[in-house]
Amino acid sequence: MSASQTSDVRTLLVKIFGKDRPGITAGLFDTLAAFSVDVVDIEQVVSRGRLVLCALVTAPTAGGTSEGELRSTVHSWAESLRLQAEIISGTGDNRPRGSGRSHVTVLGHPLTAESTAAIAARIASTGGNIDRIFRLAKYPVTAVEFAVSGVETEALRTVLATEAAGIGIDVAVVSAGLHRRAQRLVVMDVDSTLIQDEVIELFAAHAGCEDKVTEVTAAAMRGELDFEQSLHARVALLAGLDASVVDKVRAEVRLTPGARTLIRTLKRLGFQVGVVSGGFTQVTDDLKERLGLDFASANTLEIVDGKLTGKVIGEIVDRAGKARLLRRFAAEAGVPLAQTVAIGDGANDLDMLNAAGLGVAFNAKPMVREAAHTAVNVPFLDTVLYLLGITREEVEAADEPNAEH
Repeated sequence: MSASQTSDVRTLLVKIFGKDRPGITAGLFDTLAAFSVDVVDIEQVVSRGRLVLCALVTAPTAGGTSEGELRSTVHSWAESLRLQAEIISGTGDNRPRGSGRSHVTVLGHPLTAESTAAIAARIASTGGNIDRIFRLAKYPVTAVEFAVSGVETEALRTVLATEAAGIGIDVAVVSAGLHRRAQRLVVMDVDSTLIQDEVIELFAAHAGCEDKVTEVTAAAMRGELDFEQSLHARVALLAGLDASVVDKVRAEVRLTPGARTLIRTLKRLGFQVGVVSGGFTQVTDDLKERLGLDFASANTLEIVDGKLTGKVIGEIVDRAGKARLLRRFAAEAGVPLAQTVAIGDGANDLDMLNAAGLGVAFNAKPMVREAAHTAVNVPFLDTVLYLLGITREEVEAADEPNAEH
């Protein structure tokens, strides 16, 4: 029955409350079936074992049965199961949702009542309505998703980003629609995103010039230096280092907490995953093999006669290069750019973050957080899954030994 067909029809909202157990939903509709009613809408929520089941149905019209009989029968059925029932008369369907529909994902570690109230109030201040709320995860962070209508996504994102920064939680706002689950390519930065380290600093430690390299790296990540110039300056300090150090650096690389879970889950759910790095192929190629990545690109240290020359060879992967590689990977994967996700932390990730359908600043510098679509400020890379609407249960199901790849 369409919305136009139910607009003037008498309807009943049947609400059932009580301890959840198997068979309640089936029992309610078996009871209603005796009155030949049509189902207009259903909502069901279970929280800590307590059920709220709502059924919007047409009022009985066939077979001489009355609304009073339906009410009496439903109340008797509910009492027999030690449930409570409430039945409200009305006309037509639920009011239609407003235009402009978004998913608002809120991450808290913990998620407090105060911060939840602040986000809900800001949604209301934009004219948005919260249609549904659903918990995505309780570990390693609490993640909840609000379905919001009545306000355009970009306007809502702007308002909530400001609010989230002020109260210290992470909020992502994306447009509702099928394309959200169709995002099939995720591309990450490597240093301080996929891994906890800055690879050039690991090389520098073996060359005895770590302090000098760290100083230049920090300035480049703050956007104070041209990346290509800083890259050449730092790599020059590695000249003469024995190539055997490559294996040592590979062994020293530490993955960010949640990195394996993120990649494994995305792969098992059918996503393609790649990395782009201002670091070096000597490390990213190894990560690609170890983690089963689909794409990897980085700068390449020149090695001659078993020694690092202090130079890089080939195309430089800088800020513009990362965005260019995102587009290249998307084309090779057959994925529209609007259905890509990019994750990074530094100034040289900004073009890539802005080019992607969803750009995620991960524990990023302030200027990057402000420019990206959304920010994650907890130290768990797999929390990005919740921004894609993937629940913790789906993550755990993807990890089952017999899960399909």
